[in-house]
Amino acid sequence: MVEIDLLTLEDRVRLLVNALAGERDHFPVVKLFTPDAGATWLITECDLDEPDRLFGLCDLGLNCPELGFVHLSEIKEVRGGLGLPVERDFHFNAEKPISAYAAEARAKGRIVA
Repeated sequence: MVEIDLLTLEDRVRLLVNALAGERDHFPVVKLFTPDAGATWLITECDLDEPDRLFGLCDLGLNCPELGFVHLSEIKEVRGGLGLPVERDFHFNAEKPISAYAAEARAKGRIVA
């Protein structure tokens, strides 16, 4: 099976730039999701010391989305009910900072993006 990288070089640069910035309420850089399950991740930055460790809004489809860290390597292992791998939403364009997505997700029990 061929592994597709979920993050482009440009994404990785933007995640690093956000990590280096003093401000912490970034617009998401990328949206990842399971096409055959309810999991979604809105990623804003990466850990400077461990680039596989990402920060963002994480929703595993259990009605309790939360801000936190997740490893890209673990996201790549996730499969939905039909066994499909996580995909990147190429049509996603962040319109607000992560705090606004988080507030809306808490109110609705899921990420709405």
